[in-house]
This record gives sequence, structure tokens and C-alpha cells, in this order.
Amino acid sequence: MSNSIQETGVLNGNVSTTNSIFRTCDITGFKVDLRSEKLIRANAVASVVSLLMAVVAALLLVFTRYQPVHLLNAEWYYRLVTFHGLNALIFWIIFFEIAGLYFGSTVILNTRMCSPRWGWIAFAMMVAGLVISNIMILIGKADVMLTSYTPLKAHPLYYLGVILFAVGALIGVILFFGNLMIARRERTYGDSLPLVTYGLMTAAIIAVITLASGAIIYIPTFLWSLGLIQNVDPAMYKLIWWGLGHSSQQINVAAMVSIWYMTSFLTVGGTSINEKVSRTAFVLYILFICLASAHHLLTDPGVSSAWKVWNTSYAMYLAVLASMIHAFAVPSSFESAQRRWGYNKGLFEWLTKAPWGNPAFSSIILAVIGFGFIGGTTGVIFGMEQTNIIVHNTIAIPGHFKGTVVIGTTLTFMGITYYLIPLIFRRKIVGMGWAKWQPWLFFIGIALLSISMIVLGQLGVPRRHWDSTFSGGPFTYNFNPAVDFFWTLMMLGGTIAFLSVCIWIGIVVVSVFFGPRVNGPQDMQLKISPLAPEAKSHKGFEAPGTLVLTLIFLLVFLALFFLNWKWLAATWNVR
Repeated sequence: MSNSIQETGVLNGNVSTTNSIFRTCDITGFKVDLRSEKLIRANAVASVVSLLMAVVAALLLVFTRYQPVHLLNAEWYYRLVTFHGLNALIFWIIFFEIAGLYFGSTVILNTRMCSPRWGWIAFAMMVAGLVISNIMILIGKADVMLTSYTPLKAHPLYYLGVILFAVGALIGVILFFGNLMIARRERTYGDSLPLVTYGLMTAAIIAVITLASGAIIYIPTFLWSLGLIQNVDPAMYKLIWWGLGHSSQQINVAAMVSIWYMTSFLTVGGTSINEKVSRTAFVLYILFICLASAHHLLTDPGVSSAWKVWNTSYAMYLAVLASMIHAFAVPSSFESAQRRWGYNKGLFEWLTKAPWGNPAFSSIILAVIGFGFIGGTTGVIFGMEQTNIIVHNTIAIPGHFKGTVVIGTTLTFMGITYYLIPLIFRRKIVGMGWAKWQPWLFFIGIALLSISMIVLGQLGVPRRHWDSTFSGGPFTYNFNPAVDFFWTLMMLGGTIAFLSVCIWIGIVVVSVFFGPRVNGPQDMQLKISPLAPEAKSHKGFEAPGTLVLTLIFLLVFLALFFLNWKWLAATWNVR
């Protein structure tokens, strides 16, 4: 993306306003709205700051749950559970996604930002919400954890901060739709939206549903904290809150999958082997994925068993079907492109000859593996009414989160950053050698952390509990001796993951603020692949290697599914 302005367009001695807001990318050829670019940069920087705060709290929590260290006292443990949850699951991810929405609706579509002024208002509200909420947490006025279930009450400013952030994010989503309308009216793209923008539109639609749920429950809770409302029914609060809490993670899924498709195109020139099917899968997300929020209510008496079964089985399966479609479509896009480049030997030459030295590629492949084998399998099993009861409210549930939001979404966002720094910030990556190892360290660390937490949960270790040994309590419980090993493994995984995030943040900060400038395609360390050549006529499957890998995944899932039902039978002593 060149710093020169596209078609300055001097008319009668004056610079044309329409053209002077753009520059032409000398690497991708896109028109880049300079005003949108500044907003993308601002939101991206805020997301990195949020992630730094989240991982510092996470490390302290890991060393507190590890009983031989037990770092924090009970008060600060619950305080940092709140702090970590809000910064990791809300602030870091949504700031990055707003940057992604602006990128996908202006840069990719070669169009202008519909209202930069409102974009900055939205950003200011989000930053204000982040600052206010975090201050309230750290001074001890909001020890209510992320879910903030009533009758737990935080300071009114905490709820105000969350509301400010949510409204700012909603304005950003509205601006995304405004950008799409301008692009459509000005015909800046072909007959249909590019697949990555289509996926981001899916994320934006889910975001509207999610933020509406948040407004419905947080506004009365804010008024309750002010004393203007007598009470907020806990059952009602929990039901509506999870329309925000769980659905916000489905925004992540849609955005994450969109980036997977984009990375396939950038790294090997790959495209979905059936784009209509991929788009249909995104539609299934819109229709059904939010219903999976019901699994958080499976032990609540306020909703009927029929409602629970419907939402955590039949309806949820259609969202799972969408994920299975993407689970095949994304790797097959890599394989199909690689085979068209000539890597045709056997089932897996396309994979062994893939650009593993490209940290964006390795991040996405590892994210696909982790999200599928850890987050996806446990998501379906823990989301069903029957098998959920084994792990409900145990540490296995946040272990599942680590397999989805962290190893899936966060690693994906980290990976695409290696392209966005030179394309948007116009800086070269500093420390490319470290960058090549960083995704692997992060994957190993989070995989160890996540699997350890899942196993600990299966052994009955509770979540959100400062002292799982119940020392000093009126009763004790002796866990299986194996928990000591998995506590240690969890601490090791958390430490490795923390170091990996520090490496990534260091690379990002040094590159953005001190890295050498990118002056043209010759300065791109990660090359953008041309579109793979047209496929030659062939017999059989277009992506046989991906088919085999998908079958392996299904076998692993079936094995885990059987083991959990077996565990359930043993727990209930069913003969």
C-alpha cells in the first residue's frame, strides 16, 4: 500500500476531496480510505493493550489455582477473575473485531468509510468503557466476576463502563453496515460480497443480537445498582446475560473462520472449493449458533427440560453442521491450491510442502487443529444436557474456553497480524525469527493448559474457586491423586502461553512503533501468493488429504463422545 494518494484529482486548482482520502496499495492494489485506516490502527492498538492486561492477570490466576504456590489471597483472586474475563473475552477480542470490520468493509471493498466521525466517537466510548470498568475492578468495587450474576452488586460505574463499551461497539457494527451500503451503491465489488466480508457480515449480524441482549439486561442492572430499581430477578438475569456472554463468542467464531479463508488466499492463493456451501454455513451460524447459549442454564430450574433439550441438541446440531462444513472447506482450500501449484504426491505432500515458515499460515493451521480437536469436541459434548452434568461448573468449562476463544480465535488474530502490520501500519516485522516460533509456543502452551483444565474438571475440580483443597472448611474432599500432575501441567502450559504472548506483543509493539518502513512489495517479508492456477481435470476427490484428516477428526470425536457417556454411566451407576 503506497503512501501516495490515489488519483489526487486536482480540479480548478483544488484537490478533489473524494480522491484525496484514498491511497492506493502498491502491494494489493486496493484503495485504502486513510480515515478508515487510522481507525483500524487505533482499535488494533487498543486490542493489544487489552490482551496484555488479560494475560498478566491470567498468569497470576494460574499460579493461584496451583495449590503449592497459591499466589493471591481470596479477595484478589476473585478480583482478577473479573479483570481477566472482561479484558480477555470482551475488550481484546471486540476491539480487534471492530478493526477487522472496518478493514473488511472499506479496504477489501475499495470503498470509503461512511462516517469517520462516528467511528472516533465509537472508539472513544469503548476506551472510556474499558478504563472505567477496569478501574472499578482494581479498586475493589466490582468483585462480581465477568458474569456479575445478581444479587452480586458492583459499583454503578462498572455497569456504566460495560454499557459505554457495548454502545461504542454497536456503533462500530452499524458503521460496518453503512460501509457495505456505500460499496453496494457505488458498485465497488462484483455480484456478491467477497467471502471474507460475507463472514464478517455474519459476525456483525450476530453482534447486533448479542449487544441487544447485553443492553436488555445491563441497563436495568445499572439502574438497580443506583437504587432506582428494587431488584433484578437472578433467574431472568442469567437467562438474558448468556444471550450476551455466549453469543459474543459466536461473533468470534464467524470472524475467526473469515480470517481462515482470507489467510488461505494470502498464503497459497486458495479459495473455497464450493463457495456457496461455505456461505450457507455462515447463514446457519446466524440462525442457530446463538441457541447454544442454553447449555449454561442446564442446571437451572427456571426453564423447562424440553427447552433445554431442544436448544442443546437439535438446534445446536445445525450450528455444529456449519462448523463441520468450515472444518472441511478451510483445509481443503489450502490443499486444492497446493495441488494446483504441483504438490500432488500422495495424500499429504501439499501439507508437508506448505509454507510453514510463514507465521500467519502456521497460526491458522494450528488454530484450526486446536479449535477442532479441543474446543469443538468438548463444545458439543459439554453442550449436551446429559453429558454436561459431569463437568457443569467445574474447571473443565473454562478449559473448553481455552480451546475455542484462545487457541482458536486469539491465535488466529495473532497470525493475521503478521500481514496487517506491513499492510496497514506500513512497517516491517521486527524479529521474524521469533515470529516463526511464536505460534507453536502459544499452541503448545494453551493446549497443555486447556487439556489439563478439562481433565481436572472431569475429576471434579470446581471452577472459580480460590482454594480447591477446602482448607479450613467444615468438610474436606480428597481428589484423585492424578490432579496433582495435571495442576503442574496446567501451570507449565500457562507459563509457556504467557511467554508466547509476551513475544507476540513485543514483536507487534517494536514493529509498529520502531520497525523499518514498508516502501513497496520488495519490503514484504511474507509474500502474498497469486491466485492458484486453474485446476486440471482429475478423477476422484479434489482434496483427498483433507477428507482423510476430517475422518480422523470424526473418529477422535466419536471416541471422546463414547468416553463421556461411559463416564456418565459410571457416575450415575447405570448398569
